[in-house]
Amino acid sequence: MKGFLQQLFDYNFYCNKKLIAQCSSQDKISENTIRLFSHILNAHHIWNQRILESPIKYKVWQEQPFEDWEDIHYENQRTSFEIITNADDLYKRVEYENSEGRTFGNELKDVLFHIVNHSTHHRGQISMDFRGSGIIPEPLDYIFYKR
Repeated sequence: MKGFLQQLFDYNFYCNKKLIAQCSSQDKISENTIRLFSHILNAHHIWNQRILESPIKYKVWQEQPFEDWEDIHYENQRTSFEIITNADDLYKRVEYENSEGRTFGNELKDVLFHIVNHSTHHRGQISMDFRGSGIIPEPLDYIFYKR
């Protein structure tokens, strides 16, 4: 299970790096793309901190400057790999409070999978945003990554 989760986070890292590179080649990044990718970064950070029971630096929909995307992304990835590597029990419950103040608990493996799945969902929205602006998005399907 740990190996598969590490592969998923490798995939997530790869996709986000490709998306950042594609954004860097644009004259102007759309507000929607900035909003959505910032949300991907913030949510990943928030989940990592919930797992670690550490202070959260970012708000869910806080916009991040493009210049900070790579650093935040790298830190998120490094932290997630540490969590996976150091996990004694992937079935351990993670208790947390959501952004609306409600408390929940889920197994660590499910929270980790959610981080990757959530990012994939919003990258799909960014791809649609690109297409609407006449930009052909990079193919980011998992199977392309595995080829």
